[in-house]
Amino acid sequence: MQHWELLFFFFVIAFVYASVGFGGGSSYLAVLALYPLAFQEVRLIALLCNVVVVTSGTILFIRHRQVNWQKIIPLVLLSVPMAFLGASLRLEQDTFFVLLGCSLLAAAFLLWTQKLSANVALEEVSGKNNYTRDGFLGGSLGLLSGMVGIGGGIFLSPLLNLIRWDTSKRIAATASFFILVNSVAGIAGQLTHLPASVDFTRILLLGIAVLAGGQIGSRIAIARFNPRVIRRTTAVLIFMAGLEVLYKHLPWIN
Repeated sequence: MQHWELLFFFFVIAFVYASVGFGGGSSYLAVLALYPLAFQEVRLIALLCNVVVVTSGTILFIRHRQVNWQKIIPLVLLSVPMAFLGASLRLEQDTFFVLLGCSLLAAAFLLWTQKLSANVALEEVSGKNNYTRDGFLGGSLGLLSGMVGIGGGIFLSPLLNLIRWDTSKRIAATASFFILVNSVAGIAGQLTHLPASVDFTRILLLGIAVLAGGQIGSRIAIARFNPRVIRRTTAVLIFMAGLEVLYKHLPWIN
């Protein structure tokens, strides 16, 4: 395997994010975008790492009854097939990286501006479900998720908080489940046209690194880290990576 330092980077990302309850999918993409890897492999690695990171958290949310199935189903009903469709599209390399760069910039903005103390009370939650809005939102983010190789939770969570979709804990549970099912659907879509050059040994080793980092990080007290500092530091790094990706792949710059 080339680029052994990726194991360390992925371990650290998973460790830090898991210690404060985050996923880290955009950070994996930001790191991978700096390496000369096939973009199909970049997407596959990011989605697999998403699955590894969020699976245990999703199970815990379900056990603690934080998952509101009645509200989640309209979100994922369209997001799953759209994520599969997005991952199945045969994108040109430059098209993928331009889309990735724009997504990283948007993710950086949302990370920087998202409030962490929004404990929405039940009486402040918007009352009636809007299935049309939720279906459109889920489908749009699902398509983007599949095309770029993210779970979509980094975009979904702040949007749901903005419209007071549910309590903060249930939004976190929804984002975790959303990332999981979209990542699985994206992986399924990518398996339809993977190139022969994909390094499955690297994918396996990175998955192990993320699993180890996430398991250790989840057992570290949240108080040892400042979530706002982590979010904003990560936002700056993702923003810089997004700019570099766009600089390398926008046709009018080069």
